[in-house]
Amino acid sequence: MNIENIPEAFCVALRLKIITALVSSARTFAQLREITQATQGNLSVQLTKLEEWGYLTSEKVIEKKKTKTTYTITDFGLRQFEAYVELLQSVLQK
Repeated sequence: MNIENIPEAFCVALRLKIITALVSSARTFAQLREITQATQGNLSVQLTKLEEWGYLTSEKVIEKKKTKTTYTITDFGLRQFEAYVELLQSVLQK
């Protein structure tokens, strides 16, 4: 990864917040909403994009008659995030 081709996943603050939150552990939609302070609609749209691009996966379960969705970063998403962090570090060291 270089400065000229940063993936779209890292070009929107909300997407970056989502990925950063998932690096440490899986999170539910409600947890991500609390962490990011995003609206439900905007968060949903960004999660869908990140899932389509292969950065995260989702798992839906029915709990107390309500759907609970949990998101997990993929190996690809983690590798891309690590490359992004390395890129930022290299820029800061110059």
